Amino acid sequence: MISERVEYSPIIERRPFKLPDNARVAVWVVVNVEVWDIRNPMPRTLFGGPGTVVPDIPTYAWFDYGLRVGFWRLKKILDKYGIKGTLSLNAASCETTPQIVKACVQSDWEILAHAYVQRVLSQEKDEREMIRRTIKIIRDFTGKAPRGWMGPQCVENWDTPDILAEEGIEYVADWVNDDEPYPLKVKKGSLISLPYTVELNDIPIHLVFHEPSSALYDRARSAFDTLYAEGKERAKIFTISTHPYVTGVAHRAGYYEKIFEYIKQHEGVIFMRGFEILDWYKEFVKG
Repeated sequence: MISERVEYSPIIERRPFKLPDNARVAVWVVVNVEVWDIRNPMPRTLFGGPGTVVPDIPTYAWFDYGLRVGFWRLKKILDKYGIKGTLSLNAASCETTPQIVKACVQSDWEILAHAYVQRVLSQEKDEREMIRRTIKIIRDFTGKAPRGWMGPQCVENWDTPDILAEEGIEYVADWVNDDEPYPLKVKKGSLISLPYTVELNDIPIHLVFHEPSSALYDRARSAFDTLYAEGKERAKIFTISTHPYVTGVAHRAGYYEKIFEYIKQHEGVIFMRGFEILDWYKEFVKG
């Protein structure tokens, strides 16, 4: 099947990327903070797939632990290693958990728009209005409009990229099909796909495949070793994505810290937020 958004581009036929300071690998750390409405079925359930029980107290409490405790555990780890993350944010978090958003802004994290609440775009009555609302809330709360977008569960509608570009979004993280940024086809303006991840993402690893507490660290270390070796010839981007209610729990957080302890032992590695990767990419392709 041919996608009208993406042209096939084998990586071996592209000009090798060169990162700032000739780094081999750029590390993009994404933490997802969502808003689940206890009055509706949960986006995912503690004991299986999407549910219909309302109110689903055990699932909501499981998720809410991440906001009350897990997020702060993850942020403490990133602060320890001097890492500025990207906060993938449901905009309603500015209203429901403002302390989290303020803490990230104060630490110079990037805010990545992740819709208004955790609801796939196919369920939105007016997608464009929701996107505009999301951008406005984040801009009003933080003082900056988000430059990037990730749909809940990375889901888009057919027209989503066009709407995002028209509303001023510059990059999107829904297309997890490459190690490098590339342009999506849109009707007006520009929209760049950044290399987000489902392979180093705690949802598939722990909630879908039910791998052990160490699995994210094991995968991350193996993936980093490969990208670091490849980065000698062409620079690579290493993305790791977590959720506070999954990786922020006590039996997994220690392995999360081990990821950065390991990466920090290597020379030629830089940590970049999404907008920094975007700006670097735009300058690189001009050359």
